[in-house]
Amino acid sequence: MGAKKEMDSLNQLAGSLFRLMGTVTLAALRWCGKETRKVIGLVICVGLFCAGFGLEGNMGLYFNVAALLIVLGGTFGATLICFQSKRLMIVYQVLRTSYRTRVKEPDEIVAILVDLAVKSRLRGVLSLQEDEDATSMTFLRRALGFLIDGYKAREIKDFLCTEMQFFRLRREESERVLRTMAEICPAFGLVGSVVGLVSLIAGVGEPSVVLSAVPIALISTLYGVVLANFLFLPFAANIRERTDRELLLQRIVTDAVLAIESEVNPRVLEMKLKSFLTPSSRHGRLVSLERIQKKFNIQPKRSEPASTRRPSTQHS
Repeated sequence: MGAKKEMDSLNQLAGSLFRLMGTVTLAALRWCGKETRKVIGLVICVGLFCAGFGLEGNMGLYFNVAALLIVLGGTFGATLICFQSKRLMIVYQVLRTSYRTRVKEPDEIVAILVDLAVKSRLRGVLSLQEDEDATSMTFLRRALGFLIDGYKAREIKDFLCTEMQFFRLRREESERVLRTMAEICPAFGLVGSVVGLVSLIAGVGEPSVVLSAVPIALISTLYGVVLANFLFLPFAANIRERTDRELLLQRIVTDAVLAIESEVNPRVLEMKLKSFLTPSSRHGRLVSLERIQKKFNIQPKRSEPASTRRPSTQHS
């Protein structure tokens, strides 16, 4: 009877905790920016994940150094056999960049490119050199460099498409490394289970040996599954999602630079580039007289009042 009451109280506590965390999550997601919402959501989900282990008993039961060493050592050792160490460093750099730098939104890039098209029509292509030095997007900087150096449209397209192709191949290779690690990790969890079972069988009749071998047999499998599905596969999916976003931006830049080289009307270019955006992002008009005057500090011409105009002389 006492155990049932204790279980009911734990269930009520867990329900209250989940409702509280859900309320905090919704409030945080409503008032924070996109990247901040992502971090807050991740922290809360990790907290819920760990709370699930804690509600079932002592958290210390799920920590076993021997099992962790078997899984991590086997996974990274097999990965070093599969790939060069240089490739692993590239994967680390890609992951660090993906979580530390923000990718511009497509509507931001469209606005920048339309402004560049207007500037090119007003002041000439060479005026874009200052934008080449100021932009933080490497692909856009290279594209503007080709445009300023006077390359033809066919050559610019060839250069940029080649860069896009090998950018995608490099990212796919990094993704493949992480997916390979996700495939290997559970297998070494099973290796740890086998090691624990062998120690268990060898120690039959000795309670101390049995008690030390059982955690290795069970926890190592848990570690392999958690590391594969909570770290390596999400990292690979993040690289794929970021790569798709960056390739979209690169495609927008390529089409815009080719249009600027062909001296396409900025209004026509705006309509074309907005086809890359979602319907909810196609708001406002980028090529308007007021916006151009404000952006490029162009003073509107003022018409003279009728009273100050000199009367015209008529010959009789």
